[in-house]
Amino acid sequence: MTLPRTASLGPMPLGRAMETVDERLVAALPGTMFDIARDVDGWPAHLAHYRYVRIREKRPDGLAVVEMSAFRYFGSIGWPTWWLSLMEVIPQKPSIRFRHIGGITKDMDVEWSFERVAAGTKVRIVHAWDGPRWPLIGVVAARAVIGPVFVHGIASRTLAGLAKVAERGASPERTGA
Repeated sequence: MTLPRTASLGPMPLGRAMETVDERLVAALPGTMFDIARDVDGWPAHLAHYRYVRIREKRPDGLAVVEMSAFRYFGSIGWPTWWLSLMEVIPQKPSIRFRHIGGITKDMDVEWSFERVAAGTKVRIVHAWDGPRWPLIGVVAARAVIGPVFVHGIASRTLAGLAKVAERGASPERTGA
């Protein structure tokens, strides 16, 4: 995969068939949480449910191609997931945008945003998608299973784990989250 010439994924496309939102108040400054979140290849060191993150290509303007794999746990059984994304780091906002370009969630858009609040940082992760291109059942599968079970299941655990890292000063030990 070669990075596109454009340096921006553009604004988050909302109003799609499936949207999930995960939010958390983190007792850390926005810059701290943003730095931990944008260091995606470091996620497996902090998050036990991540199998790997590989940066396949990266440009100085903040655009990258990132391959990710994580487990969605059902009790003690982990269901492996995989996706490939364009990733854009936007320090001025601050935010991180992803567009899935490979895997079952191809064409999903994701945005991590970081807002300063009195108690620290409000982190919000939005996933927007029209579902897999499966005739008759694609949107139903996205709304009933993929979004609430897999996307929310992994995103909420990722956010909780990275929040713990930020709140304790980014210790390199695994959180087990």
